[in-house]
Amino acid sequence: MDQLSDLPFVRTVLGDIAPEDMGLTYSHEHIIIEKSYPTLGNPLFLLNDTDKVSEELQRFYEAGGRTMVDTMPADCGRNVLKLADVSRRTRVNIIAPTGIHLEQYYLPNHWRYAYTEEQLTALFIADVVTGIDAHDYNGPYVQRTTHKAGMVKLATGDEPISGHQEKIFQAVVNTHKETGAPILTHTNFGKHALDQAELFVKLGADLQHVVISHVDRHQDLGYNRELLQTGVRVEYDSAFRWKENPNWTYKLLEALLPEFPDQITMGMDAAKTSYWQSYGGKPGLNFLLTTFKDELQKMGLGQYYDNIFIKNPARLYSFSKAALSKRNLQSDGAADRSTRDL
Repeated sequence: MDQLSDLPFVRTVLGDIAPEDMGLTYSHEHIIIEKSYPTLGNPLFLLNDTDKVSEELQRFYEAGGRTMVDTMPADCGRNVLKLADVSRRTRVNIIAPTGIHLEQYYLPNHWRYAYTEEQLTALFIADVVTGIDAHDYNGPYVQRTTHKAGMVKLATGDEPISGHQEKIFQAVVNTHKETGAPILTHTNFGKHALDQAELFVKLGADLQHVVISHVDRHQDLGYNRELLQTGVRVEYDSAFRWKENPNWTYKLLEALLPEFPDQITMGMDAAKTSYWQSYGGKPGLNFLLTTFKDELQKMGLGQYYDNIFIKNPARLYSFSKAALSKRNLQSDGAADRSTRDL
């Protein structure tokens, strides 16, 4: 594919692809977490062995998986060179993030607090349009790679959305509107998901390209329905986590999939080595391709599997047409998957 700038496209670490080439997609993963401030607090977060990561993703590919969305944004464990390496080795398309995670994953004097909205916007846009820094802004020298971000992330925690977080929201939406890049958010067990959706509407984001994560951990059917009624997309990832009945992910899917078939995506969010078979953990990243698929069929919802894993991610993670005329985003081409690092 020579030039994708006039058409919707998906931006992966190895170049742009057509949405229909995403195939079966996990919408919220942690593929690489490098040694960083988050891993100091929890060594189980350390996912930086490219051999073991490739082993797990190769199983995913052999079982029919084709694309994963990595969700570790700027300067909290992101390593775009390792993401690109794993993608080449396994043939799994990987969407890399820019943006900012929860405050708890950064030192109190981190640059996120000092930078203005305009500076954060410029940094995020550079990740999307030019390429992610090889050193992930651990500076002071910035060495941009050819590996570009394909979405923008932000996060809110337990407390109401703060003034600092509103600055992050503004910079993320600025980037989204300027480049067309989709947005993914973190919530703590679905808290403040409705507030996030309301703020996105206020800031002018296109909710068809915004996904709010972890909302199935909020054990309230009415809350999830109200959120979906805003038009935003949601990501569920706790199907394997519930240790006792009821399995809230399954209950939500039974109630909401027939009503909102085009808005629900899923992933594993398996950010600990204890979840990966290649690290000796379980259930392994193929859970959604095997056990979950069988359970969905038993629930009489098998006809929605392609919506969750193919159709909905392809629409969600496409760069929105509205912004394409504002900036000529250069395509590396889906066919050019060579070993180009810097």
